[in-house]
Amino acid sequence: MIRCKRFHAVLIALVLMAALPAGARPAKLVKHPDTTLAATPPMGWNSWNHFAGRVTEADVKAAADELVSSGMRDAGYIYVNIDDTWEGPRNAQGEITTNSKFPDMKALADYVHARGLKLGIYSSPGPKTCAGYPGSYGHEEQDARTYASWGIDYLKYDLCSFREIMQKEAPNDPQKQFEIEKAAYQKMHKALESTGRPIVFSMCQYGWNDVWKWGASVGGNLWRTTGDIEDNYNRMTQIGFMQAGLAKFAGLGHWNDPDMLEIGNGGMTFDEYKTHMTLWSILAAPLLAGNDLTKMTPQTKELLMNREVIAVDQDKLGMEGDRVWAQGPEEIWAKPLSGGAKAVALFNRASTPRRISLKLSMVGFGPQAKLRDLWAHQSVTAIDGVYSVVVPRHGAVMLRITR
Repeated sequence: MIRCKRFHAVLIALVLMAALPAGARPAKLVKHPDTTLAATPPMGWNSWNHFAGRVTEADVKAAADELVSSGMRDAGYIYVNIDDTWEGPRNAQGEITTNSKFPDMKALADYVHARGLKLGIYSSPGPKTCAGYPGSYGHEEQDARTYASWGIDYLKYDLCSFREIMQKEAPNDPQKQFEIEKAAYQKMHKALESTGRPIVFSMCQYGWNDVWKWGASVGGNLWRTTGDIEDNYNRMTQIGFMQAGLAKFAGLGHWNDPDMLEIGNGGMTFDEYKTHMTLWSILAAPLLAGNDLTKMTPQTKELLMNREVIAVDQDKLGMEGDRVWAQGPEEIWAKPLSGGAKAVALFNRASTPRRISLKLSMVGFGPQAKLRDLWAHQSVTAIDGVYSVVVPRHGAVMLRITR
């Protein structure tokens, strides 16, 4: 089953991009003027990583309840996003309906809204979603109106079967296919805007054709820069660290999206999940938990609800971090913060502990700078302008540095 899944996405993406003429990918980002919607990276929960096609209304209600009772809502996690497999057939008027797993989407939205949360939904510009359910092709304006009438606040729009449309309409013409793809996303953006309801627009098209350069120009509030994440350290770090160099394309109202969080799903160690949360926060990435919220361990809650780490991701300056130094398996990334501060992360990608030394001058600070370890929740000290710390295997240390 396909759902923004790689289905050889890496190979296909490379082939498509290699075939594009040099002028096919815009060199300059045209930012969408609205920066009030998704002014900071969206935070919440998405059903796919844990529930996949099994998700039901009861699961979504349970997630909403847990976001409140666990304190996640108050930490910033406000979106409750239903991924693929909620869709039913279209009625005689062509309107999308829900299937038996979701008997009343409007009532579900009311349930979520009553808890101070927002509801998200999923579709595709193609005739079918990745799981084979009805997509929005030919019904964009109609679906947007339906979503608004239900009270939807967020749409994830997954390319899926629209690739077949692109290939059919422009066989062997990557440039034309690229223009068709952009037009499809812009069409849904305009349809959402026409409803008058603020709906966050999440573009899911695997990062093809350098989407970070044009995603905002077609109305995207966030766009996937990669294929799908998996609940293992290798895949998580592969897509996370490949974000290097993309910081200049993100900002208020439009964000690079390296996919949802796997924290709490069981495939990584505590330190590996700490790397996951640290890296996504440095990247100003959307923080969409993908676990079963009703079965969180204290460690999972500690990772997802560290207010100091979340504050880095949600910083009002709206700047994404980037790599500033790397040597072998050791990397240092920095993210500018409001008020002249910076978040700095030290990553150890080796299979054994490593001592990593940060020269404060490397990130623009003098020897008198103040350092706070955001995972340990304590101040730490640099000696002669250098902070040195042993980082666990596959682990991370995150600092906030101020003058």
